[in-house]
Amino acid sequence: MTIRIFIDGAAGTTGLEIRERLAGRSEFELLVLEDDRRKDKSARRDALHEADIAILCLPDDAARDAVALAEGSGTRIIDASSAHRVADGWTYGFPELIGHEAIANAQLVSNPGCYPTGFLALVAPLVQASALPADWPYTVNAVSGYSGGGNALIDRFEEDQNIAFRAYGLALTHKHLPEMREYAGLTSEPVFSPSVVPAHRGMLVDVPLPLAAMPGAASATSLESGLTDHYGDSAIVKVHSHPTPPAELLLGKDAEPWDGLALHVFTGEDGTQARLIAMLDNLGKGASGAAIQNLNIMCGVPETTGLRL
Repeated sequence: MTIRIFIDGAAGTTGLEIRERLAGRSEFELLVLEDDRRKDKSARRDALHEADIAILCLPDDAARDAVALAEGSGTRIIDASSAHRVADGWTYGFPELIGHEAIANAQLVSNPGCYPTGFLALVAPLVQASALPADWPYTVNAVSGYSGGGNALIDRFEEDQNIAFRAYGLALTHKHLPEMREYAGLTSEPVFSPSVVPAHRGMLVDVPLPLAAMPGAASATSLESGLTDHYGDSAIVKVHSHPTPPAELLLGKDAEPWDGLALHVFTGEDGTQARLIAMLDNLGKGASGAAIQNLNIMCGVPETTGLRL
């Protein structure tokens, strides 16, 4: 029996990439609204009730409205917005941290944010294992391709070739902060410094650690082994060892879609400092790829099916 899927917001960047990853998959039947009905409330309600699983690729308020429209349907939901990431009754859709079984049995799944995916992948397992302190004032320096900002930012970068770097979140508030604190098990929110570069996709999340000043922090070698042990033989999350650090890590302007997540631990010669760095595709494991991974788990098929790894 095929599983009926409705993507609410299928014309946006995340929705389009989800559709591409579902192309040719016989286990799914995609419910599609005509262009002139995509924003019709009645048509959306009918599709949400007809679907077995709905994937919401909408702004936060619209995602909340979609959940209300789906009430009483029994439809399972994957929400790619930030509306429900720390909401009661929702399962956080990061299987490598939350557990595959929790997602497999969930009615409501909230996709992680792209930046939090990198930060949490690095920090959460180490805090849980007491290799890093929960009460440290962490900082996060991160850079993303402009596609993570939606159509308006995509248009801005592609129309204004003079933009070389965009720093934002300067009021020290960001919608990603609550989930970063919650799922890393921290006592306070980190200082988050996000930025955007003129590359369509790709993301680097950098967490600097002054290990010598951090009470109870493990050595850089132990941090790397802790991450390696946590992710084991995951086909999606890979911990890279660097006996000799590379000269640089690069984001390409025309990178291909990728649904993996690469983690790195770098340290100075004296071991007093370290940098934890995650590299991912903000549209892959940071958005559409994560939605497909969660969909696979919820439907009982191998989690990497349809992913670009």
